[in-house]
Amino acid sequence: MSHGFSPPLRRGLTAALTAGFLLAGAGTAAAHVSVSAPNATPGRSTVATFSVPTESDTAATTALRVAVPEIATARTEPVPGWTAKIERDDEDRVVAVTWTANPGGPGIRPGEFQRFVVSLGPLPDADSISFPAEQTYSDGTVVRWNDTGDHDSAEHPAPLLALGASAGDQSGHEHGDQSAAEPAESTDITARWLGGLGLALAALALGAGIGAVVRGRR
Repeated sequence: MSHGFSPPLRRGLTAALTAGFLLAGAGTAAAHVSVSAPNATPGRSTVATFSVPTESDTAATTALRVAVPEIATARTEPVPGWTAKIERDDEDRVVAVTWTANPGGPGIRPGEFQRFVVSLGPLPDADSISFPAEQTYSDGTVVRWNDTGDHDSAEHPAPLLALGASAGDQSGHEHGDQSAAEPAESTDITARWLGGLGLALAALALGAGIGAVVRGRR
């Protein structure tokens, strides 16, 4: 009795594995430095959260520098094991915030991510704000998240924050809160849909392969 798979079953298993790997890759490819602040509106302060995944398999993230659009005030939330520094220009406007892992600390290890929270304001009168960032690894590699073109297709997109309606437009403000929250949630939702679709395709392909084996034996 042979313990190997028949050709139809092998083809079904190959199709299932291929679909699963391709769609799993599509979910992880979206990982990058991002920013969220669901209640962000022009003219007001907001609490922005920067999410920083370590994409290296061998090095940890040891620093993150985020450029900000000449904002008057910034206050960082303490992060255990990290030191924050606020940079200002000659007119005392905030131009960047840097978080650095303390000496001897692990930083953000491969396969992990960290959130850095900062209060910023007042926000400029704009539909969205880009926050070009530099992510430094323990091996000296620096990844610059500074592409400000097509955010969906850019290889290293700058963290982008969508703003709601201005403070004086109450009806638009409510709508803006919802739209500002969408970018922070869209990546996770898309990854879940792709993962579910991959499992469904894998099951269909496996079923087709088994069906072919049964029909062949008949």
